[in-house]
Amino acid sequence: MDNLFSHAPGAQDGDGHDAGDALEPVVNTLVMPGTVAHAFAGFTDHTHLWWPLQDHGVYGQGSYVEFEENLILETADDGRTSIWGTIDEWNPPFSFHATWHPGSTALWSTELLVAFRPVEDGTEVRVFHNGWEGAENPAATRAHYAEAWPGILARYARFMGA
Repeated sequence: MDNLFSHAPGAQDGDGHDAGDALEPVVNTLVMPGTVAHAFAGFTDHTHLWWPLQDHGVYGQGSYVEFEENLILETADDGRTSIWGTIDEWNPPFSFHATWHPGSTALWSTELLVAFRPVEDGTEVRVFHNGWEGAENPAATRAHYAEAWPGILARYARFMGA
């Protein structure tokens, strides 16, 4: 007889994974030239200049993404807005932590931590993306971001002169 409890040993989710297995965080690290404050400002104050909205935005090219008070927000050229996440920890210029749900709702959010620290060649920027259990489809969401973050961060690195 199949076990009636979804969290029992051997139970599987709809993707064939053990339901008790936690999906690993997606972690990307890069080194930017310049100070921690410069790297933090490039990431948070100038996101609209480097984020690839045509591929990773709700409204596409022509929209504007920004950190606005405690929100990460995309605004379309016609004024519509989409909340990508809510910042719940803000420690400039060293880190921020936010819920993350571009194109979805806060009900299906993951977690994003971006940390900045000085290193010999400039500033190490580390993006930790986890909390997959909060996504509507955890495995698919994790796979999407595992593929997307390197390209997104490559745009940031080019913008910062790396």
